Amino acid sequence: MKIKSAAFVISNSDVSKCPKDQLPEYAFIGRSNVGKSSLINMLTDRKSLAKTSGRPGKTQLINHFLINKAWFLVDLPGYGYARVSKSTKKVFQRFITAYFAKREQLVNAFVLIDSRHNPQKVDLEFMQWLGKNQIPFAIIFTKADKLSETKLKIQLDNYIAELLNYWEEMPKYFITSSTSGSGKDELLQYIDEINGQL
Repeated sequence: MKIKSAAFVISNSDVSKCPKDQLPEYAFIGRSNVGKSSLINMLTDRKSLAKTSGRPGKTQLINHFLINKAWFLVDLPGYGYARVSKSTKKVFQRFITAYFAKREQLVNAFVLIDSRHNPQKVDLEFMQWLGKNQIPFAIIFTKADKLSETKLKIQLDNYIAELLNYWEEMPKYFITSSTSGSGKDELLQYIDEINGQL
């Protein structure tokens, strides 16, 4: 798939105000500072479609981007270590949970994992929650360029081993780098295949 158009549509914290179009949606979510905005910009070939920041937790709303006038890329707030108050985090959790529970247009979630880090409890628990709620998801390992091939393989093997403690089979996963663009074609092809089945 070639992304020919990518346009910001709306930001909000109320699921009922999300676009009424019946277009498929792909939600991107991960811990703060996982490289989500950089990944979105890499996928869409736009330098500043999603706002990148040195300060984790910049995304604080549900952001809809219309891609090729055919599907929505949804940028969700990061969870974990954003420098926001506990009360703000509770608000995040409320509307993120509401989005996943109520948004019928959602066809797949992408959970972003920093490939440099060992499995984190918050990520594992979130994926288990998606599974229990029967929400299809795939994993995107980010920042692969920050590790040597050997170290990357060790990290991925460890992660897969940990996930297989909870899952009968490994969820679909992608290895990406926003710097080199690796993983982009595979990820877009996956979205294209799902769209083709709808």
